[in-house]
Amino acid sequence: MVTLRKRSLWISRRFHCCWSGIKNLSSPKVHLWPQASFPSWNTHFDKVIRGYDFVKNDYDPCLYKKISGRSVAYLVLYVDDILFIRNDVKILGDIKAWLSTQLSMKDMGEASYILGIKIYRDRSRRMLGLTQSSYIEKVLKRFKMEHSKRGLLPMRHRIKLSKKQSPKTDEELKRMLNIPYASAVGSIQYAVQGTRPDVTYALSVTSRYQACVGEAHWGTVKSILKYLKRTKDMFLIYGSGELILEGYSDASFQSDDDDAKSQSGFVSSLMVLWLLGRVPSKIPQWIPPRKLNTSQFQKLLRRRFG
Repeated sequence: MVTLRKRSLWISRRFHCCWSGIKNLSSPKVHLWPQASFPSWNTHFDKVIRGYDFVKNDYDPCLYKKISGRSVAYLVLYVDDILFIRNDVKILGDIKAWLSTQLSMKDMGEASYILGIKIYRDRSRRMLGLTQSSYIEKVLKRFKMEHSKRGLLPMRHRIKLSKKQSPKTDEELKRMLNIPYASAVGSIQYAVQGTRPDVTYALSVTSRYQACVGEAHWGTVKSILKYLKRTKDMFLIYGSGELILEGYSDASFQSDDDDAKSQSGFVSSLMVLWLLGRVPSKIPQWIPPRKLNTSQFQKLLRRRFG
């Protein structure tokens, strides 16, 4: 969605809905407890927005699209927050008026911060940037890394992790049980999903050892956090070029020391897709891992964009 917004003609706006004040809904459960009312709220919202000719995305059920001639509008729902993106100013007024008759909602103005991601704009240069600097600062404080050194790389060169580096003695195991390894990996994962594809590889490797954490594994996770500290103010930038989708993929061959699996990954030039992981099974030497990875990339593109 942000990729589309990079053009000055695409404008976004954020709305907040009060699910407890849904209009024209007879179910009394909506006014009781959030746990019981959220499903009713989502069902009602889906019915309302489909009634205005929005179509739900098959890949992401929180994304709706409406196309009318040259006018295109996208709507993203997160619980009771709505991010509305369109290329026609008139559409905003029409949809806002329609939703106001069905929902209790508030116009929050132009979107600038959503789900921990800060949105910056440079309209003169037709550029848009995303950053999770505030989120990364919170993560560093949570794991007591705010005063650590700044790392140059998310993972040191020629570092190879394996299950052989797991604790060997009861004393080592007891010490590692107090390490918040899984929490740190999960916190980094959210940054990767949002704006930090540059640490995808390091996270992919470290996430494999959550059940057998050793000192080397934890040291690599801390290296990622040190790197994020140095680069926390960096942006994922979207320019004003043509919307041409290009994909790049690469792979190693049987690089995993534990099971001899290959490592593969891909990224698209519009920065709407990035993924890295191990090939699901061992592959014969006569099949290039890059070929399998390219096929996976193509399948995901067809699934998401048709």
